[in-house]
Amino acid sequence: MTFFTELANNKIFWTAVVSWAIAQLLKIVIELAKNRRFDWRLLFATGGMPSSHSSFVVALAVATGMKLGFDSDFFAIAAVLAFIVMYDAQGVRRQAGTQAHIINVMLENLENTGIKLDKNLKEFLGHTPIQVIGGAILGIIVALVMR
Repeated sequence: MTFFTELANNKIFWTAVVSWAIAQLLKIVIELAKNRRFDWRLLFATGGMPSSHSSFVVALAVATGMKLGFDSDFFAIAAVLAFIVMYDAQGVRRQAGTQAHIINVMLENLENTGIKLDKNLKEFLGHTPIQVIGGAILGIIVALVMR
């Protein structure tokens, strides 16, 4: 089998990808319901509800556990990766987004003095704990449905 054939047949991989895609589509649907605005850019955006990073890695871990056993080394690796990603999403990346907001406010004040700046820093980098939990729940559901 070739690499592409093997990848095409890898259910664990596709479970994670489908979970990520659903999370990204849900961001668009939530934005449409909440603000009556269709924003296709959310398909590739970071931040927001649900966390696609969390959904991706939890689907990976759960699908791995269901196929290879929750006592397997591969599940342990996937689960540890999932915890690191979720911790990072709601911790480090969220704090980076908060800092970017503060810097943008400072830069805005500089612009008021006549100094011209090109663009602001991206502020929506991380997730709230609820967004991470939402992504994790979505990942579990997708893994169970795709089994």
